[in-house]
Amino acid sequence: MSGLMNITVGKLLESVAKKYPDRKAFIFPYHNYETTWKELDEEATRVAKGFLKMGIGKGDHVAIWANNIPEWVLTLFATSKIGAVLVTVNTNYKIFELEYLLRQSDTKCLVMTDGFKDANYLQIINELCPQLKDCKPGTLDNPMLPYLKYVVYTGHEKQPGMINFKDLYTMADEVPDEEYQKVYNSLNPHDVINMQYTSGTTGFPKGVMLTHYNIVNNGKCIGDRMKFTEDDILCIPVPLFHCFGLVLGIMASITHGTSMVCVDYSPARVMESLQKYECTAVHGVPTMFIAILEHPDFKKYKFPGLRTGIMAGSPCPVKVMQQVIDVMGAREITIVYGQTESSPGCTQTTTDDSIEKRVSTVGKLFPHIEAKIMDPETGEECPPNVPGEFCTRGYHVMKGYYKMPEATAQVIDKDGWLHTGDLATVDEEGYYKITGRIKDMIIRGGENIYPKEIEEFLYTHPKVKDVQVIGVPSKEYGEEIMAWIILKDGETATEGEIKEFVRANMARHKTPKYIKFTDSFPMTASGKIQKYKMREMAIEELNLLDEASIETA
Repeated sequence: MSGLMNITVGKLLESVAKKYPDRKAFIFPYHNYETTWKELDEEATRVAKGFLKMGIGKGDHVAIWANNIPEWVLTLFATSKIGAVLVTVNTNYKIFELEYLLRQSDTKCLVMTDGFKDANYLQIINELCPQLKDCKPGTLDNPMLPYLKYVVYTGHEKQPGMINFKDLYTMADEVPDEEYQKVYNSLNPHDVINMQYTSGTTGFPKGVMLTHYNIVNNGKCIGDRMKFTEDDILCIPVPLFHCFGLVLGIMASITHGTSMVCVDYSPARVMESLQKYECTAVHGVPTMFIAILEHPDFKKYKFPGLRTGIMAGSPCPVKVMQQVIDVMGAREITIVYGQTESSPGCTQTTTDDSIEKRVSTVGKLFPHIEAKIMDPETGEECPPNVPGEFCTRGYHVMKGYYKMPEATAQVIDKDGWLHTGDLATVDEEGYYKITGRIKDMIIRGGENIYPKEIEEFLYTHPKVKDVQVIGVPSKEYGEEIMAWIILKDGETATEGEIKEFVRANMARHKTPKYIKFTDSFPMTASGKIQKYKMREMAIEELNLLDEASIETA
């Protein structure tokens, strides 16, 4: 289709390196790392050759479990140059989630750092793979994870059974250019290059298969809406493992030659980076912007160059948007709507849209894609301003869920329409509004949380007989998690005990804020649990009426 880029991520990097060789590509201020586009392309090629020497080839799955560090970006571009599929791992994962992801994704190589926040990655991987400490690098044999052969460690010290990331550079010398070029030139833009894990309303997370074509073109459309050029500098404090960081951040920038400043989010780090590097753009979820605006040192910083960026992940309060424009100076800040399955962007406001449009809508459809609002009951298209399911079709729709054809068929119909599960309206001008969710999903501070996954895990607690997880309103995070628990006969448990059980084994943000011990759940006559009634009861019991009244979605 005209206007779309038919190029692999690796070749895109090579072309940007030729066009802007000496311009800054990435700055990692807290890791003492800066690189130009030319240097990045050359370094990524070395790492790619190192992977080839190690035994990673086209179609192999390489998982990256790290925060926003230089090795994350190098692994992304290196794997893209040899056709290996980058499997992104949530930095908050603990052992329960990591084991599932590595097994379901058939990961052959795990690239990892030592840990992040409250998760000790080295401890977790050694607990998951006790064989690691006694094996030579590349010979890992774990019957629970039959595909996993290599663990690459980004730290400096040697770890038993692991290959150090820096070793890839020396291994690269043993791979002839011709061998590398043969693989590099054999890649197709429609090959799967990235797998992002997202949960559904049932079961465990699913691996969303995205191609070069998906993410390059989606990034290009997003950068276009922000009017990115090679003179822009984007601060990326959102996680790279998420589509927000990878596509709305890296891909939107590389398609425009835009420089990137990558940090792990803290209000102080973002403010320091925005000022020091004279950033023109910044990405974040509303809670991030709120924390920056309310920081005691906010007035000490100046951001004269700040112009645009993206606020996404959850609905934005009008007051916050107004402050980001007036006080931070990001007068052209935009809103993006989408989901991982659509690479992820479907709609975006423009830099010219009014504040009212930016807070009450999610903007207009991107070029080259289609959308329709469908009546979930009849499948008929809804007229303007009548809510229905947001469905979309085009270059941005995923290849499918990895090894889950039935789940794929449930969301992509025979005509190629992706059914998002989100309720939306579209007005006569083409502006979309997201009005609710068909899916039983909780959005807490921009993180999508799927009750079923937490329920499945809580069922493993020896005292728990039955459990239902719901979202309840929260002023601070949009929604909080609440677990209703029926204990086994004769058992007693405390809220703290249940919370600690989740916290120790799952990502922190999946820990319920509220626990309710109960004897039964509200049900229909046919025995179906009524989660909406549970939510209504919780709002009353927890006195959350004030919080509920500010909900926008």
